[in-house]
Amino acid sequence: MNRLFQVKRNETNVDFIILIIRLTIATLMIFHGLPKLNTLLAGGEIQFPDPLGVGSMLSLGLAVFAEVVCSFLIAIGLGTRLASIPLIVTMLVAVFVVHGADPIDVKEMAILYLLFYLLLFVTGSGKFSIDNFIGKKSRF
Repeated sequence: MNRLFQVKRNETNVDFIILIIRLTIATLMIFHGLPKLNTLLAGGEIQFPDPLGVGSMLSLGLAVFAEVVCSFLIAIGLGTRLASIPLIVTMLVAVFVVHGADPIDVKEMAILYLLFYLLLFVTGSGKFSIDNFIGKKSRF
C-alpha cells in the first residue's frame, strides 16, 4: 500500500473534523436564519409559511430559535446533541412539508443540512467543545 495516502486514524483527527463541521454548518445556518430574525424583530405583518398549523408568527419564532440559537450552541459545542434536535425537525419539515412537492434540486440543501445535523446528533460535539470542557471539570 502506498504510505503517502494512508492517514493515521485517531480521535484527534475525528474531533478536528467534527469541529470544522460544527463551525461551518452553524455559521451557514446562522446566516440563513438572521433575515428571519430581522423579520421577527421588525414586527408588522408576518408572511411566513405555517407548515404545522400553529400560526405564521410561532412558525417563524420556532425557525429562528432553531436556525440562530441552536446553531450558535452547536458552534460553541454546548449541548450539541440537544441543540441538533430542533434543527433536525426544522430540516425534516422543510424537506417533507414546505418543499414536499418540489423537485429534489429545491430540497437538496435542506437534505444536506439534515445529514450534518444527524451526524452531530450521533457523534456529539467532540473534544474541542464546551461540552467536553464541562465534562472534564465535573470529573474532578
